[in-house]
Amino acid sequence: MNLQIGRLFGLFVVLFGVLVFFTSRWTVFDARSLQDNAHNRRPLLKAQRIPRGLILADDGTHLTANRHVGSGETLRYYRSYPTGSLFSHAVGYSFVSRGSAGIEKAYNRELTGQENEFKSLIDQLGGGTKAGDDLHSTLDPRAQRVALSALGGQRGSIVALDPRTGAIKVMASLPDYNPNDIPARYAQLNSDTSSPLFNRATQARYPPGSTFKVVTAAAAIDSGRYTPDSVISGRNNKIISGVPLQNFGGADYGPISLTDALTHSVNTVFGEVGEKLGKHTMFKYMKRFGFGSRLGLDYPTEEISPSGVFSGRRLLGTSDSVDVGRVAIDQERLQVTPLQMAMVAAAIGNGGRLMQPRLVDSVTKPDGGLRSRNSPSLRSTVMSSRTASELAGMMGKVVQEGTGTAAALSGIQVAGKTGTAEVTNGVNQAWFIAFAPVTNPRVAIAATVERTSGEGGTVAAPIAKQVLQVLLGGSGG
Repeated sequence: MNLQIGRLFGLFVVLFGVLVFFTSRWTVFDARSLQDNAHNRRPLLKAQRIPRGLILADDGTHLTANRHVGSGETLRYYRSYPTGSLFSHAVGYSFVSRGSAGIEKAYNRELTGQENEFKSLIDQLGGGTKAGDDLHSTLDPRAQRVALSALGGQRGSIVALDPRTGAIKVMASLPDYNPNDIPARYAQLNSDTSSPLFNRATQARYPPGSTFKVVTAAAAIDSGRYTPDSVISGRNNKIISGVPLQNFGGADYGPISLTDALTHSVNTVFGEVGEKLGKHTMFKYMKRFGFGSRLGLDYPTEEISPSGVFSGRRLLGTSDSVDVGRVAIDQERLQVTPLQMAMVAAAIGNGGRLMQPRLVDSVTKPDGGLRSRNSPSLRSTVMSSRTASELAGMMGKVVQEGTGTAAALSGIQVAGKTGTAEVTNGVNQAWFIAFAPVTNPRVAIAATVERTSGEGGTVAAPIAKQVLQVLLGGSGG
């Protein structure tokens, strides 16, 4: 009898220990992951009982608002979006019935007062009320409106940021949606073949066309193998990786400097440069620019796609078989996001220093006091300042006399590069990347348009120009 009681007691102790272990794990170790799980609605239901923190633009414009229903125990707060579709992809949405996206999701803990619950409790004991923290974003409403208008209803994206700080000013993606419609129209929006819920700025991967030649040029010059004045054969049908490579329109340039090859976007020059640099050097510089990563943006990681060379969905590396000569000119499974290409322009414009991109500048308490600040931080040193300066001069020539003249501004020198990637016969992905002014740049930009019959210089460059104008205060040239 005593033996049976002892065994039962031992079993009870073991079961009690298991219970304590899993309870502790859920409440302590797994609490954060459970809170952040998209299928867990309890945090959202709990958050409805307090006013969610506001998200503001860089000029103080309220990008979100709260409305309440009921009182006392039945009081509930609901989100609304005063600017409608203006920042639908950047800001995102937050609804109990549909979850959250964008900044709303990335900063959910701050917006609901969960990130600093102890501090919030102290604030309440001091006479404050339970509420979420406010976010002060880097987004510029005026420039965003111009960007969306410039796209003119075409599918595509524009990203503009301050290369000195990484602060994103414009994140435009079309088609867009009105986040106020999410509760009632989510299923319809989600099944729409034009993918309005899809943030093309961070999620869409496109062939970059000749904009990628600036990455190749950076690797060529910074490695010490070439200079802007290096002369290379630009003849048409040059053999690269055993296969003839053509220039656009079959043009034959003969001996040409690296600078002039960028100005006129000569495929055979950059194909040869990429082949001679080799896979390891090219991939090393791509990594420095941010390729192969999700870029560390303060945004939901599942809403950011890495850029790079792909085989299906698999990101390729130096151990894979890759035609590096064609990677160098974007003819080898290279896919990039608009955010990535804006960062390429930003790194060159900022003297070779790539800053961490960010959407939120600071977090403030409900009483207006500063909770935290997202200070500018260096992501990587991509190249020397000398290389960056030489590239800036080369890209300036593209806008002055090359394929990017449609982006020229009066009184402000623009450095840029066009790109036209043929998707199917007669259907292109048009690109333009740039920074300005060339001396002490304040804006870096990438603009792209899907499935157009035009080219980067005639379609994307004029779009980028309009955004540069409003951000820099320049006029057309």
